[in-house]
Amino acid sequence: MTTAPGAAPSAEVAVIGGTGFYSFLDDPVTHAVTTPYGEPTAPIAIGTVAGRSVAFLPRHGQGHAFPPHRINYRANLWALRSLGVRQVLAPCAVGGLRDEVAPGDIVVPDQLVDRTSGRTQTFVETGAVHLPFADPYCARLSAAVQGDDVAHGGAMVVIEGPRFSTRAESRHYADQGWTLVNMTGHPEAVLAREMTMCYSAIALVTDMDAGVEEGSGVSQEEVFALFGSRIERLKELLTATIGDLPDPDGCSCASWTEGVDVTYEIPGR
Repeated sequence: MTTAPGAAPSAEVAVIGGTGFYSFLDDPVTHAVTTPYGEPTAPIAIGTVAGRSVAFLPRHGQGHAFPPHRINYRANLWALRSLGVRQVLAPCAVGGLRDEVAPGDIVVPDQLVDRTSGRTQTFVETGAVHLPFADPYCARLSAAVQGDDVAHGGAMVVIEGPRFSTRAESRHYADQGWTLVNMTGHPEAVLAREMTMCYSAIALVTDMDAGVEEGSGVSQEEVFALFGSRIERLKELLTATIGDLPDPDGCSCASWTEGVDVTYEIPGR
């Protein structure tokens, strides 16, 4: 990996990598980006995937430096938008809450439930700017994530972390009908929408959550091991998806700002 001096090139697509997913591009060139919200979790690498210019950002930083509640989500999303990114694919590790999923499954959720606390979850600091968020993921982008081993649909509940759920919490989430549990999907998705970018989570089930299975509960070791064993499959899926992405022009992920007096900066607009 090399570091380029001067201005960074543009990229229309970004991949935000999750646990164990610290590299994606071949021969990447990294670019340090300064934002009004501080430093992103790492310099952003830009390279080519499937004939497209793609930016890659390790969500937790190099070497997993930042736990989920300490990630600078605003800096990460602002930095990607400043490079011209309009579509974001976000692989992440999740726990399974219901028996329709199992470790090793890949799921593209269509709903999100926020159970975090203490995270800055918006760029809005003044004025009346109310984001429509009934459908938190871009339907057109999510539909492009296709494979025989990919399931679509289900709600992902995002918890504060860094601890895993108690059995009672896990059973409560499952009783609500929610399918997946995760620690990083919020506020990442809402900030991407505020930056007028299309966003889709790609969730890899690494374990069944504490209230679902018997035994000692979830361990960090099993999560990391399962995710590591599926890294190559995720790279294949991302490459195929990037090569067949829809045109973002006209998507409601960007057009929601029409007629709205947005009180924060959206770089590149």
